[in-house]
Amino acid sequence: MSEAMLEFRNVDVFYGAIQALKQVSLQVNEGETVALIGANGAGKSTLLMSIFGQPRIRGGQILFRGEDISHKSTHFVASGGIAQAPEGRRIFPDMTVEENLLMGTIPIGNQFAAQDLQTMFDLFPRLKERRKQRAMTMSGGEQQMLAIARALMSRPKLLLLDEPSLGLAPIVVKQIFQTLRELARNGMTIFLVEQNAHHALKLSDRGYVMANGQIRLSGSGEELLGNEDVRKAYLGGI
Repeated sequence: MSEAMLEFRNVDVFYGAIQALKQVSLQVNEGETVALIGANGAGKSTLLMSIFGQPRIRGGQILFRGEDISHKSTHFVASGGIAQAPEGRRIFPDMTVEENLLMGTIPIGNQFAAQDLQTMFDLFPRLKERRKQRAMTMSGGEQQMLAIARALMSRPKLLLLDEPSLGLAPIVVKQIFQTLRELARNGMTIFLVEQNAHHALKLSDRGYVMANGQIRLSGSGEELLGNEDVRKAYLGGI
């Protein structure tokens, strides 16, 4: 059995008086790709952001490689080996592609920057073509590639992805997921929050289904793809 890299134990999160996460428990093991699917507003992004303490959890524990990180600083979490490509990409629009990528080295320093830039350009050839271009001038798909590559520049042990397919054309979504498959094959541990349940579950070893801030279902990607309730709710009944 692989070691648990990320673990939520009975986590509660509130926004004021509103409870956003209720007794959430889940696990991402080393070398796995795990998907978290659910409708918009289910609490998926809140769960990801709580790993970095924004918002802070009010009950339970979040553990990374066995260490309780529930009340650690955002910088501590990022420099400890967790990187996120956030929802909406949040690239630096006026910076070039290369400058954006170098921002990804902040948690670890720039000693590997030249080597890792080359690795990113091999992984995303389009970014190499655009390296001197301002990020705001690129397409949505190229910006998503940049957001993922920027996260990878911190050499994370765990890559968090929040809605990487959002707003992208089907052909671009396919390209993004092919790249994620390649990363997974190379041993990257991936925790993927995604409304596109079909792509997410096909990529993932395991998955969780969230509704109203609670985990309602879990299983292998294959099991959830074949589950009738999941198919009706998230796969258009296909």
